[in-house]
Amino acid sequence: MNAVRGRFAARTVRVKAPGKVNVSLDVGPLRADGYHSVASVYLAVSLYEEVAATSTDTGEITVSMSPASTLDLDAVDIPLDERNLAYKAAAIMRDVSEHSTGVHLEITKRVPVAGGMGGGSADAAATLLACDALWNSGLSRDELAHLAAELGADVPFSLLGGTAVGLGVGDELSPALVKAQTDWVLVTADFGLSTPEVFRTLDGLRSAEGIEIEEPAAVDPRILTALRSGDADALSRVLVNDLQRAAIELVPGLRDTLGLGESCGAIAGLVSGSGPTVALLAHSPASAEGLAEELRHHGLDALAVHGPVHGARIISDTLL
Repeated sequence: MNAVRGRFAARTVRVKAPGKVNVSLDVGPLRADGYHSVASVYLAVSLYEEVAATSTDTGEITVSMSPASTLDLDAVDIPLDERNLAYKAAAIMRDVSEHSTGVHLEITKRVPVAGGMGGGSADAAATLLACDALWNSGLSRDELAHLAAELGADVPFSLLGGTAVGLGVGDELSPALVKAQTDWVLVTADFGLSTPEVFRTLDGLRSAEGIEIEEPAAVDPRILTALRSGDADALSRVLVNDLQRAAIELVPGLRDTLGLGESCGAIAGLVSGSGPTVALLAHSPASAEGLAEELRHHGLDALAVHGPVHGARIISDTLL
C-alpha cells in the first residue's frame, strides 16, 4: 500500500529489544531522594518487544498495541498516551531531531507487563533507536544511552543488551563480556506488581526487623565468573534478589511457584526484579524446554528462554 499524502511518503522502521532478568539484585537503604542504590547483574534474554515506528504528516505521536502481541492485552491496563514510556521516548527524540515528523508507534507486547522484566523499558529503547533512524538524527549509541537514562533505570540496558553490571539506581552500566549461554524458564503471571510498592514493602520489612543495610558498592564476582563459564550449577549457588522477599510478601503464591519449579527439575529460581515473573535456571536448552512443558501441565504460563542476547536492533526499514 502506498501511503502518500501530497508529497509526504511514509516510512516504517521496526526495532526489537529484549526483556531482562536480574541475575543478582542487591538493594541499598532508602535514600533521601526517595530512590535506592542497587548493585545488579542484568542479563538480556530471548523474549523481545517490537516497535514499528511509522512517520506521519500529522505532527503527533500516537501509540497502539499490535494484535500480534502474545499477551492478553484485555487483562492489562497499558496507557496509550503521554504516560506510555515509548511515547515519552518518541517525544525526547522529537526534541533533539532536526527533521522530525509525526510518528505512530505500534507495539508488539511479549514481555509481561509490570512483570519485573523491563518490558516497558524495552519499548522505550526500541522507540529511541527507531526514531533515530526514522528521522536520520545521527545520534551515537552513547548519545542514545544518555537519553535512555532520562527515561528510566532499565532503558539503557535494553538498548545495550548482553550482560552488564548496574550500579547507582541501575543506570550506571558496565558491560560484562559473557559469551556462554545460560538457559531459563520464565513463569509469568496474569497480573503485575508495582515496582515502587515492592520497594516500599522491602523498606517496611527491613524497618520492622531493625535491619541496617549498607549501600551496595559492587556485585558478587562469583556471579560473573559463573556466567562467563556457563556453569549453571555454580550460578545457582549465588543467585540473589533482595526484592524477592517483598514480592512474596505481596504475593505469597510466588513461593509455591518457586518450589514447584525446583521440584520439577529447575536447578534454582528467583523472582525477576520486582516480580511477579519467576526465572528458573536450567542446565540446557532441552532441560529448559522440558521444564517449561511440565510447568504448563501444572497450569502455569511458562516459556523457555536463553541469554545473553543483543540489545535493541533494527529489523526492517521500509518505505510505504
